[in-house]
Parts: sequence; structure tokens; C-alpha cells
Amino acid sequence: MILSLVVWVGGISFLSFVEAPTAFRVAPTRHMAGSIVGPSLSLLHWIGLYSGVIFLGSSMLLSSLTTGSARPFSARNLFVFFMLLLTVISQFGVSPKMAALRTSFQDIDQVAPDDPARLQFQALHRWSERLEGGVLLLGLVTIYLTASSLGTP
Repeated sequence: MILSLVVWVGGISFLSFVEAPTAFRVAPTRHMAGSIVGPSLSLLHWIGLYSGVIFLGSSMLLSSLTTGSARPFSARNLFVFFMLLLTVISQFGVSPKMAALRTSFQDIDQVAPDDPARLQFQALHRWSERLEGGVLLLGLVTIYLTASSLGTP
């Protein structure tokens, strides 16, 4: 249960604080860096979706075995549900629109700053960051709740 959550939150942390900044610092263009980070984000979303389902199943099984009730509406399960919801919105709503816009650009830096497509891409990028930040925050709280509840006899 903890492993599935830590893999998910650790992946978000790695992408946010290591891979993306490094790609944008090292790649010759922002377009190329985005072409590296985009597929990684998609893979991270799939890891998150699987991890979330594993967490919820494990959490409800553990609750059933220890208390006699699955407790699907416990705080940790609700937080993971919202993490899954935000991930689904990002993976199937925001990311495809960003990818379509990215392919329409030869290089985003060559597009005029006031171009409607560029402005739309930037708005979607801000939403993507907010969604990932929300998943990360919820994940950190869920790790704390889960770890502290498992330590209780």
C-alpha cells in the first residue's frame, strides 16, 4: 500500500524537481525539452493510475481485515480518489490538447508571444502544473496519514 503511493509521489517529485528542470536546461530548444518531458509525464500518469487502484484495493482490504469494514470513504482513500481524478483530467483532458498544440508548432519559441495557439498552450501548461501540484500535495498528505495510521496498534 505504502509502496504504490510512494512510487507515484516519488515519480511526481522526480519529474517536477529533476527531469523537467534538467531537460529545459540541457536541451537545445524548449520544444525539444517539452518533447522529452511530455512522454515522461504520460508514463507517470499511467504509473499513478495503476498505483492509485492498487492503493485503494490494498487499503480497503487492510481495513476489512483489521476492522471488519472496507472504509472506502476514509480520508486516505478519498485523497487517493481525488489524486486519481486529477490525474485522469490531466492525462485525458489537458495533455492531449497540449500535445496537439505542440505538434502544430515547429518550435514554440518561434511563435509570436501573442499568437492564440501559444497563449492556449501556455494556459494549458499552467493547468497541467496545477493538477500535478495538487496530486503531489494530496499524495504527501496521504503518505503522512497512511504511515501514521499503520504505526498505530
